[in-house]
Amino acid sequence: MELILPRKITDLLRCELRGRRNEIGGVMVAEHVGGETFRIVELSVQRSGGTAMHFVRDPEQSKAFLSDFFARTGGDYRRFNYIGEWHSHPAFEVVPSRNDIQAMYQIVEDPEVGTNFAVLVIVRLLLRKSLQMSATLFRAGLSPESVVILVEGKKSGFLSRLRGLLPRILTIGRC
Repeated sequence: MELILPRKITDLLRCELRGRRNEIGGVMVAEHVGGETFRIVELSVQRSGGTAMHFVRDPEQSKAFLSDFFARTGGDYRRFNYIGEWHSHPAFEVVPSRNDIQAMYQIVEDPEVGTNFAVLVIVRLLLRKSLQMSATLFRAGLSPESVVILVEGKKSGFLSRLRGLLPRILTIGRC
């Protein structure tokens, strides 16, 4: 699977992460661009509910964000849909914790959620401008898999590839 992060998303993440000691996060929505490639269109930002070591998503805030997004995209669920969650690890490596893994399996195994898969992006800010991130795919009954992150470049539209669960560092633009 490949996940495209447009510049506006990486800029938003960098700005939101600046100066934060507690974890923040939210949900992500994406456009299906073909095969197993998705472009993040928007993400919610929940600044509360996190500690230095843990983040808990507010389901009501997420539900409102998703309802608004689906209303604006005309309910075109084949093209635009929920793709997963994101949160920060300001003090830890950008790999899913045991709690993160359990939370993601609860999402993909819940029939009321009705999703076949979900991606977890974990991000942190280094030196006030560099993003370090990983993306992991979760599907019911299967082991987590790494997701390729394609970051759209500033000027040329160049896509730089970030592979696997190994953290990568990106320095992109200014806040």
